[in-house]
Amino acid sequence: MSSRIGVVVFPGSNCEHDVVRALGVVGGTEAELVWHGDRSVEGFDVLVLPGGFAHGDYLRPGALARFSPVMEAVSRFAADGGAVIGICNGFQVLTEAGLLPGALQKNKGLRFLCATVPVTVTTTRTPLTAAAERGAVLRLPVNHFEGNYICDPATLARLRHEDRIVLRYTENPNGSLDDIAGICNEAGNVVGLMPHPERACDTLTGETDGMSLLRGLLHVAERPSPMGAAVSAGA
Repeated sequence: MSSRIGVVVFPGSNCEHDVVRALGVVGGTEAELVWHGDRSVEGFDVLVLPGGFAHGDYLRPGALARFSPVMEAVSRFAADGGAVIGICNGFQVLTEAGLLPGALQKNKGLRFLCATVPVTVTTTRTPLTAAAERGAVLRLPVNHFEGNYICDPATLARLRHEDRIVLRYTENPNGSLDDIAGICNEAGNVVGLMPHPERACDTLTGETDGMSLLRGLLHVAERPSPMGAAVSAGA
């Protein structure tokens, strides 16, 4: 049984079709677009919040998208153990919505980044990294101006202690705290990352390392809820 995957589209999203195509390349999965004004995500096993400039990034990235009607449904879905993946702007939306801790600020040097960078998989407890190998170094594209992850010392300590840092830059391009490229929530079912795995799934673009991440989303429906695993790990 393959997962039914929904890709949330905000006004200003520009990577939704990239995600849909990449999932088709990786596993033949026909992902479905979900409009930000929808109030239900019933029937999905995975939700992806793609990159782009939701609501034009007015105020700050993700600040307005956080109030889109669909986000109430996304929050309920996540609370019930559903897998939610936020890529780039999607990561920013998840922090603004309180589904992930910390925030994303402007890159060091105030420079927009568009490059392929190496990242290390630091945990395989999430749906995104379930098919990857811990310690594997992947080459993934980044494309952002505000990808510099920050949080307070107590939050960073929890992220480290609870195995919630999902990806780390091996060569930090943006000043992100502790080289963080991606994190997850306590249960491991909500993941945010700045690199774009969907842009590294085709030999025509020169990179295919993103396939090992997206492959993990294809069979979420077959796996037990991450909520149960989180309870066991915290006992």
